[in-house]
Amino acid sequence: MGGLSFAAPWLLVALAALPALWWLLRVTPPTPRRQSFPPARFLRDLPAVEETPARTPWWLLLIRLLAAALIVLGLARPVWNAAQGDAAEAPLLVVVDNGWASASDWPDRMAVAGAALDAAARSGRRVALLATAPAATGEAPRPTGWMPAEEARSRLAALRPHPWAPDRAAALAALQSWPGGAFASLYVTDGLAQGGDDGSALMNALASAGPLQVARGAPGTARVLTPPRAEADRLILSLRRAPGGPAGETGVLAMTPDGRTLGRAALSFAAGATETEGALDLPIEIRNSVTQLVLEGDAPGAAGVVLLDERFRRRPVGLLSAQEESADTPLTGSLYYLDRALSPTAEIRRGTLEQLLSRRLAVLVLADRPLAEGPETEAVTRFVENGGLLLRFAGPRLAEKGDALLPVPLRAGERALGSALSWERPQTLAPFPEGSPFAGLNPPAEVTVSTQVLAEPIPRLAERSWARLSDGTPLVTFENRGAGRIVLFHVTANADWSNLPLSGLYIDMLRRIVALSSGVVGSEGDAPLAPIETLDGFGRLGAPPPAAGPITAAQLDATRPGPRHPPGWYGTPGEGGERRALNLSAHLPELRAAAPTPAGARETRIGGVPAERDLGPWLLAAALVLLAADLLLSLQSRGLGLRARAAAVALLLLVPGAASAQQGQPEGAAALSTRLGYVITGDTQTDEVSRQGLVGLSEYVNRRTAAALAEPVALRPGTDDLSFYPLLYWVVLPDAPAPDPAAVEALNTFMRNGGIILFDTRNEGSGEGVSLGADAALRRLTRNLQVPPLAPVPEEHVLKRAFYLLHDLPGRYAGGPIWVARDTDRANDSVSPVIIGGHDWASAWAVDARGNNPYAVIPGGARQRTLAYRFGVNLVIYALTGNYKGDQVHVPAILERLGN
Repeated sequence: MGGLSFAAPWLLVALAALPALWWLLRVTPPTPRRQSFPPARFLRDLPAVEETPARTPWWLLLIRLLAAALIVLGLARPVWNAAQGDAAEAPLLVVVDNGWASASDWPDRMAVAGAALDAAARSGRRVALLATAPAATGEAPRPTGWMPAEEARSRLAALRPHPWAPDRAAALAALQSWPGGAFASLYVTDGLAQGGDDGSALMNALASAGPLQVARGAPGTARVLTPPRAEADRLILSLRRAPGGPAGETGVLAMTPDGRTLGRAALSFAAGATETEGALDLPIEIRNSVTQLVLEGDAPGAAGVVLLDERFRRRPVGLLSAQEESADTPLTGSLYYLDRALSPTAEIRRGTLEQLLSRRLAVLVLADRPLAEGPETEAVTRFVENGGLLLRFAGPRLAEKGDALLPVPLRAGERALGSALSWERPQTLAPFPEGSPFAGLNPPAEVTVSTQVLAEPIPRLAERSWARLSDGTPLVTFENRGAGRIVLFHVTANADWSNLPLSGLYIDMLRRIVALSSGVVGSEGDAPLAPIETLDGFGRLGAPPPAAGPITAAQLDATRPGPRHPPGWYGTPGEGGERRALNLSAHLPELRAAAPTPAGARETRIGGVPAERDLGPWLLAAALVLLAADLLLSLQSRGLGLRARAAAVALLLLVPGAASAQQGQPEGAAALSTRLGYVITGDTQTDEVSRQGLVGLSEYVNRRTAAALAEPVALRPGTDDLSFYPLLYWVVLPDAPAPDPAAVEALNTFMRNGGIILFDTRNEGSGEGVSLGADAALRRLTRNLQVPPLAPVPEEHVLKRAFYLLHDLPGRYAGGPIWVARDTDRANDSVSPVIIGGHDWASAWAVDARGNNPYAVIPGGARQRTLAYRFGVNLVIYALTGNYKGDQVHVPAILERLGN
């Protein structure tokens, strides 16, 4: 019957009894009546004629017959969209590819297998399961024994994808030695050729044993995020997928160990494309906090997660000068400015050239130090050709005599003011070319060069120049050598030839060059690295499986993940322990489609299986409703209908009454609980950040104090009643309009009655234009508000000691003043009705639906976020209790006076 089938069709025979029910239900017996015997009473009632219908009304009879039919149909267990099993009565073997490629659409795969088990249960067939990936214990794949379908459901529900490839060859060998006899099979394949095995041998073996059904996912479902390539201030991401996928966009998230998202990159696939690239733009300070790159989605899979260890962050930099004894002399030493520019973001190493090259380096910096021919030049050449970055600075020694490890040949002598090759005035820097790693930096006009070494004119000199002077002469040149790179600044590393080292541009240029280098890990050699955390099939970090074992650092890059060495973190446990990442995607070959379905086998698409719906309970419920209606109608025919109708009406009235009570609850919710409020700005993203921020702050306050805050509320001044809220958080957008008169009156009343408004301009850490726009908007918003005279928060202010003792009040950004009412203003008992700052506190407090902090704090990290939460606690306590902490300052004086 179309999509309708019955699990117990033999019960439909009972429908033949409906004519007999018609005959039995036609007559309604008279209702028994109690009659007293006294003759007078009997004679008085004698004229009353009792009329009893001879037949049941046709509509009541129809209700009863319909109820009986629904009971029969419900007990027959009708199922809508039931899966169609094979016509044969042979047992069913369900084979599932549960490797890494199955994680992205795992629920759909389980739906296909579950529907097959439901069909087998209805037909009474036995079932066995075979998972093709090796178990977490290291055991090879093998089929289960034959079992009832009900028991197989629990086995199937416990099945999970593993973070390694399936072993179809081992599954085939187990199947060939399995005494299963003839059987039908369902093969839920991942659609990929794994390790050179396209699955044809396994499918042919299944087809030879009996009817075969193959379920495949949509083309291009499996995706692999490969380890990134580091460039100056960004990471180049590469994403691969199986052939045949449609056009679409995928997001990649840069995440910290505590689950915060620091950045997002969008990668787009063209229709049919199998690979795409994209850039994740992150400053070096933020990039060093990233430990994971994760594909967007609930289940990215182990191949959609890349763990970033120290190879992507740690940059050991060796500094070497010609005169080490004076290299660190303040203001004049050749390494003085280099050390201070690089030490915040890199690991600085010092020593002789031999000592520096004896350990692995990312960057070797030579400040006016020529290399002697022979072993010294050969050692540095090997360093560069093996992937190291050699950064050199010019000076009198290099100008007098160069060496072979320079990116461009140099002219003898230097170009200086007053010399044969002279300028009329010091030269400024030209804008950086588009292909330079310094692109995007703006050279200040005050940065000038008075002396430099000149490059010989050679072909393609312009292509080797990352920076030039305003007259076009190269200032920074480079050359790729082997796997490494040589970079030369044509000026000194100190301020002798240029004032570039005195500017912030010098720091930015050096950091971008260091970011181009290959990172270096600390643990090397044969020391075993124990598994610390490993990825499961869905890409989630957790405890290592039972079979996971240690691996040496030297073997890590050549080891393909499996049960013995699953992808994840390996190293030394503890806070300061060394950790190395083993990524699944780094060891996966090119994705190729699996073999086609064998001739004679059925093929279905994963994800297109409609959900089964058991109609039996609904039919039985409808029968009960009809029987209840029959009961009410019968009571009415016997004189009890008024009472029955009253009960039914009362029951129906309870539903809208409960609904109206629920609808009326939010109106008084603010009066029944303490809540924080935020002013709606009209910008969806800003308002969501404000909501997440106040949610996170409320949870923190509830955990740390005796206050009990409910969910925050979005408010529109002038429309919503503000009297229920002790504190309003208001983000000032640069284009925010001035409030209307009704909003101004509501806000003034709110502040006059003890409420506090926190204005957040969010311009600390932003550009000058953003700062000016936010300040202008703040003046526009507060023009008609009764704001008292303001002053920066003093050290002894109650806001810094209401709960925690604080010196700074940071948010997402630190620094900058925070303004409150002056202490001399005694209105409202010296409680400031207005607090103004630009620290973006809501982003620091924000908590997303998974309990993570989605926004990074700059530059203080976790410590700064803790201080931001503590400021929020002080702010809430200040709003709830006023200046009671300030009054406690005078307690010693009061006690002394009372004692006298």
